Amino acid sequence: METDDDAPRPAAALVLGAKVLRGGQPSAALKRRALHAARLYREAVVERIIASGGPPGGRPTEAEVIRSLCLTAGVPDEAILLENKAASTEENIRFARPILEAERIGAVWLVTDGFHARRASFTARMQGMEAEMSCPALTGVPLGRRVKTYLRETGALAVYAVRLWRG
Repeated sequence: METDDDAPRPAAALVLGAKVLRGGQPSAALKRRALHAARLYREAVVERIIASGGPPGGRPTEAEVIRSLCLTAGVPDEAILLENKAASTEENIRFARPILEAERIGAVWLVTDGFHARRASFTARMQGMEAEMSCPALTGVPLGRRVKTYLRETGALAVYAVRLWRG
């Protein structure tokens, strides 16, 4: 009999986008997430990285910046897949699903910040995606900012739940 400990682990990391600053520079959150995914790849936790985030028309997209950071961190280009249309957590999940299906990837590690993890996990479950969370440490983030982001995410999770409940 197979136990949870024997279950196969996700073979890919789905990196959820975050803001790209002027000049194509990654925000601290985007850099943290991309480098965390690159570490998962280098440590052979995952075989593929799906970089997710647009928005379309934004240059470079969040996905392109994630890709660039991962390449610089030693991930080979062929291990990185791009989803560059998503403009929200819901779209990150929805737009990544066809890529995962095409690549025959059944489960993923969702890579995002800890304060965003509950909403990302909830969104993935509601869309039928099999996912586990993998969050980088929030080093260098002041306590006041952490509290603010956790409060914002709690409200956002409530809004997501109501939207899904209404259909």
